[in-house]
Amino acid sequence: MSDAFSTRVLQIATGSSERVVDLTRDCETFLREVAGGRDGLLNVFVPHATAGIAVIETGAGSDEDLLAALHTLLPADERWQHAHGSLGHGRDHVLPALVPPHATLPVIEGSLELGTWQSVCLVDTNRDNTQRRVRLSFLG
Repeated sequence: MSDAFSTRVLQIATGSSERVVDLTRDCETFLREVAGGRDGLLNVFVPHATAGIAVIETGAGSDEDLLAALHTLLPADERWQHAHGSLGHGRDHVLPALVPPHATLPVIEGSLELGTWQSVCLVDTNRDNTQRRVRLSFLG
């Protein structure tokens, strides 16, 4: 059995397009290695000013719908005061206000307690940053 607290950093290549990256398997693998069948909390945190963590359905169009909704709410155009980088990059800095940079999830007997269609996802609209770090922390 592992210590009461364990942490790991994932390196995620998001490429140069907007992406929703499913991290659920990475979270489950981490918990198998460190949770030891215990109850606790998994915190998922992305230490970037232009990305977030969402718990959503994936694979049935919801990830594309999320990106489309973000385009409606945060258009990639010249309106943003934060104006360096590619056109509309300022919106990427507003994203974490809508899709927070963290999620804390229950772990029951060493497994994520997610609903049937829920997945843990990295949401990255920043086309200028092609690599992301995501920190997984388990508190048992």
